[in-house]
This record gives sequence, C-alpha cells and structure tokens, in this order.
Amino acid sequence: MMLQHTPEVNHIADIIKVMNSGIEFYQEAKEKIDRPEYTSFFNRMIDAKESAVFELQKYAVVEKGDLETGSDSMTEARKIYTKLVDKISTGSSAENYVDQLEEVEDKVLEEINEALAKDQAPDCEATLHRVKVRMKECHDEMRMLQNGLVH
Repeated sequence: MMLQHTPEVNHIADIIKVMNSGIEFYQEAKEKIDRPEYTSFFNRMIDAKESAVFELQKYAVVEKGDLETGSDSMTEARKIYTKLVDKISTGSSAENYVDQLEEVEDKVLEEINEALAKDQAPDCEATLHRVKVRMKECHDEMRMLQNGLVH
C-alpha cells in the first residue's frame, strides 16, 4: 500500500492570529467610540472575521495539531500605538482607530495572499479564496469609512 501524499496546509494559523487581534481591536474601538453608526460597522467587521476564523480553524488544526487562539504581535503593537496616540492627541480618537483598523485590514489581506502563494490543499485554497473575497469587502468598507464616505 502506498502512502498518499497529503497536500500541505500553510500559514493558516498566522491568518487566524491576525484576525483574532483584529476582532479584539474592533471590540476595543467599539467601547472607545460610542457612536451608533460606528458600532454597527464595527460589528459587521467582527462578524466577518469571526466567521472566517471559524472556517479556517480546521486547517489550523491540520497545520499545527491544535486550534489557533493566539493573536498577532504586529496588531497588538498597533493597539498600543493607538492608545498612545489617543493620550496625546486632542483630535477625535475615531480617526486614530479607523486609521489603525484600516491597517489591520491591509495586514489580513497580506496574510491571506501570502497563504495563497503557498502550496495548499484544494479545499483549504477554496476556503482561502472565499475568505479573501469577504475580507476584501471589509477592507474596502474600512477604506471608505477612513475617507469619510460612510456616515
């Protein structure tokens, strides 16, 4: 009997870490920016990331033998940066959060693209493509919010 080669699963845990951090960051932004129009927007971003993490977790298990519950150090650094900027800035903290959250959306897409550039099992690759479409929508919405088009 020949051993069947199992296609690789790569870089999925890293994507989940960035998304987990993004979720936490959006939760924090919701507490700090108490405006209903932002709250529903942030909730949509959180929901999109939570469902993406849910879809990707089974591949993280394949990749590292366990669920990925960690967060990403770059995104954690952004949260700290935003807090610092908030302390010293007299302007609205909404702009600071939105700028940093838009960077988080960039990072999520970057990580997904990095994963798609690697050899992936076909079902994992299909899931990544689906997740990428949704994350691109999140990114574009965040860009519009950043540009002041969503009010």
